[in-house]
Amino acid sequence: MSDLPALRTIQRSAPGFKPRMAVVLGSGWGDVTQQVQDAIRIPYSALDGFPHATVAGHTGELWLGRIGAQDVAVMSGRKHGYETGAVDGMKTPMLVLRSLGCEVLVQTNAAGSLRPGIPPQSLMVITDHINFPQRSPLVGELGSERFVSMVDAYDPNLREQAKAIAARRGVVLKEGVYAWAFGPQFETPAEIRMMVQLGADSVGMSTVPETILARHAGMRVLALSLITNMGAGLSAEHLSHAHTLSQAQAGGAVASQVLADIIEHMTIPAHTSTT
Repeated sequence: MSDLPALRTIQRSAPGFKPRMAVVLGSGWGDVTQQVQDAIRIPYSALDGFPHATVAGHTGELWLGRIGAQDVAVMSGRKHGYETGAVDGMKTPMLVLRSLGCEVLVQTNAAGSLRPGIPPQSLMVITDHINFPQRSPLVGELGSERFVSMVDAYDPNLREQAKAIAARRGVVLKEGVYAWAFGPQFETPAEIRMMVQLGADSVGMSTVPETILARHAGMRVLALSLITNMGAGLSAEHLSHAHTLSQAQAGGAVASQVLADIIEHMTIPAHTSTT
């Protein structure tokens, strides 16, 4: 494995800490950090290869601690492809988290809905994705391991657990296929119509590169979307990043509590595999 200075920094800050679960917080999900007990906070600026936060709503800190009895490493903020044009900005964090001991990656994002049955303020568990840009963070990797199967990229067992845990709180998790759009511009109404025709249920500008990296590293993935708006042309609302953030904030408290419950009560399967 390549040298990972950030891993050594984490190990010095939290000796012996070996979480089995990593969490990436997108827009609207930041309140989950309030649930982290005995937290050790490390700014990304102190972690070589971790992203600099350039997007509003992403604070840029790694939180190490417990949610319930579950040891977790929580990334408050991620790198998006649209920030630099590169899609491997989360490669080092994923390698570091896997090397730290994480077997499961729980991802969150804010997304637009493409279906009337998944209205704004819904929570959706991602069942699959469509990589519309057809960009991969694995370009440049060597060996046969780069040819990662993406069947069940979003682990069925973890999805079923998440739905059951949310239901106990009285929250129904919608299910759907997430379309990755590169951004940063929002999609045109014509692009939204195309995505609907191809089977997408929601759209956003993140998550897919991290899923590919996590599967390459051997982690199981669970991903949840907070629906903040309808896709372009599907409603009269004016799309903007400010609108997305305001809607994410409006639904964030419920989303974050549901996520904390899922993290606390999830049983991590005994074995992981990239096949």
